[in-house]
Amino acid sequence: MSRKVVRTSKFRHVFGQAVKADQCYDDIRISQMTWDSNFCSVNPKFVAMIVEASGGGAFIVLPLGKTGRIDMSQPTVCGHTGPVLDIEWCPHNDNVIASGSEDCSVMIWEIPEGGLTQPLKEPVVKLEGHSKRVGILSWHPTAHNVPRMCIICPCTVVRRARREWATCPRGASKSTSVRLPGSINCMSGSVSPSS
Repeated sequence: MSRKVVRTSKFRHVFGQAVKADQCYDDIRISQMTWDSNFCSVNPKFVAMIVEASGGGAFIVLPLGKTGRIDMSQPTVCGHTGPVLDIEWCPHNDNVIASGSEDCSVMIWEIPEGGLTQPLKEPVVKLEGHSKRVGILSWHPTAHNVPRMCIICPCTVVRRARREWATCPRGASKSTSVRLPGSINCMSGSVSPSS
């Protein structure tokens, strides 16, 4: 009677190969913030990484072709007053990215076609009114320009906002209606006390 001792696998003899130094991103000061996040987001044009910044939160956006040693004076996207916790590219527009922060706000940014040449400080849209930090961001998979967020709130453990952005029931009412550049439809949201 024959018994197989070793399980056969088609991946048994596959080994990885290290990437060359000129194909890596080097000297990037990744954020030391301890949060359950990837600290980066990639789309077909750009890679964005959350970096250490004084006086608030920031992240850098690099074209995919720009590899190697990254200059310390690389322009950043900086508009939050607290550390950035998560970033996410829009699945429908490769130049639009959302960032969520400890300052209880979400900002939507438009990155210029060739990448950043100077620091970007003004967002296209600023969604505020959350009572706690915005920890997880994602975009609606089929609806254009509709972000959804997971908010850590003392009233509810996790609240998902799909078509409207939400806040703690104890928060004040706020509303916004925004047209993103190059978009066909408007993104609007309102925050009102819920029952």
